Amino acid sequence: MLYCQPDFQLFQGENMLSIVGGGSAYGARLVTDQPYRQGDVIYRISGHRVTDRATYQTIQIGPDTHIEELGVLAYLNHSCQPNTIVNVTNLTVIAARDIAAGEELTFFYPSTEWEMDRPFICLCGAPQCVRLVAGAKYLSIDTLSRYFINAHIREMVFAALAETVSLDRRR
Repeated sequence: MLYCQPDFQLFQGENMLSIVGGGSAYGARLVTDQPYRQGDVIYRISGHRVTDRATYQTIQIGPDTHIEELGVLAYLNHSCQPNTIVNVTNLTVIAARDIAAGEELTFFYPSTEWEMDRPFICLCGAPQCVRLVAGAKYLSIDTLSRYFINAHIREMVFAALAETVSLDRRR
């Protein structure tokens, strides 16, 4: 369980975000203190370290590459109905829809993660909830097609499909 002061605020340029502790099934969460329009850049990812090791506190940015020491992004929780996109190509968090001040910021973890270090049961309650969040590797193409998916995950999906087709042809 993460513990933090409920009043912690982060400024990045003109953007202000708060880490709010407790009061949620997920513990601490990242909340915006201002509204955003769809497409707005909410946060630019910086100050991270590149690693080849996946952990529950990394974001995958390539087939074998992850970033850690994410600071405030450690509090960006998963949702199957996310209001942000984490774009690892340009290292930004972008509003996926209009977001009101005071809303928790969330993203779809399989949009960056092929195989989760710590799979979990999703409690987001969205109508299209995937239930088990284990990574894109374990989701159907139909499910993935409903979300923004980063290029490295798309490439890994296509590679897995090609492998399946190749195995089927050998039988």
